[in-house]
Amino acid sequence: MKIVVLDGYTLNPGDLDWQALQAIGESEIYEHTLPSEVVARCAEAQIVLTNKTVLTAHTLSHLPQLNYIGVLATGTNVVDIQYATEHGICVTNIPAYGPDAVAQMVFAHVLHHYQQVALHDQAVKSGQWVSQRDFCFTLSPLTSLKGLTLGVVGYGDIGQQVANLGVAFGMRVLITSGKPKADLPGAITWCERDTLFQQADIISLHCPLNIATKHMINSNSLRLLKPGCLLVNTARGDLINEADLAQWLNQHKGFAAVDVLSTEPPSPDNPLLSAINITLTPHIAWATLQARQNLLNIAVNNIKQFLQGDVVNCVNG
Repeated sequence: MKIVVLDGYTLNPGDLDWQALQAIGESEIYEHTLPSEVVARCAEAQIVLTNKTVLTAHTLSHLPQLNYIGVLATGTNVVDIQYATEHGICVTNIPAYGPDAVAQMVFAHVLHHYQQVALHDQAVKSGQWVSQRDFCFTLSPLTSLKGLTLGVVGYGDIGQQVANLGVAFGMRVLITSGKPKADLPGAITWCERDTLFQQADIISLHCPLNIATKHMINSNSLRLLKPGCLLVNTARGDLINEADLAQWLNQHKGFAAVDVLSTEPPSPDNPLLSAINITLTPHIAWATLQARQNLLNIAVNNIKQFLQGDVVNCVNG
């Protein structure tokens, strides 16, 4: 049994232990793998784990011993699923490993926007407090979340946690999803997407990326938003037409907090990198220590279950 991890660095930059994986079989763990290196590294492997390293049909056709691919993430678009299925290769993913981590990042961005902690921290450290007449000062309006309307687009594991945090802050919470939801908690209301866009003070995206949702945030939908609305995206970059959002931001119509972009790492000319009224983080909402450890635990268990003939989290079987 040979196991190859093609790109383990983002999951484990050194603060986790690969021992549980290594106990299953001979393991070769690479921090990164170039496309030209995949076939040589995986030539004798029965099990390959990948996060973002792409496994095309052409690549898979050169790996006759391969019978299992474990994607170290929820999305499986890096694997040619059709080829894998046709050739009896099981493909698994890692669902719901850290919804609390992503929800936490959503509110990190929300609180950063409404409390302006970094702005005031910098002001204090630059000497502005010591020169004040009064015991306090503010450089921007500070806003209570209580009473604001939070709109959550998508009501899966992450969307539910974000909605619950909104309720805890005393917010009015609207949700929208592919199908209407019944039996929701009293403080949470389902509505149509356009209604949510029109009424929410904060919009947080948590829906999957598909034909129906790609570029759902565009010039037309942005026109529906309240002036000063905060748009948060910790889901998928292509939910947003980035040029349209940049134009909306640069016209001072609202604000954005974004953890994901359409291409990662982004191109230097991505319009959001130079836009105003936006906070950007480098796709780290998923990456708390606890969430990454849980992801690794699930990945190891997926392999064990596969070897025992009781496959779990299989996306093509």
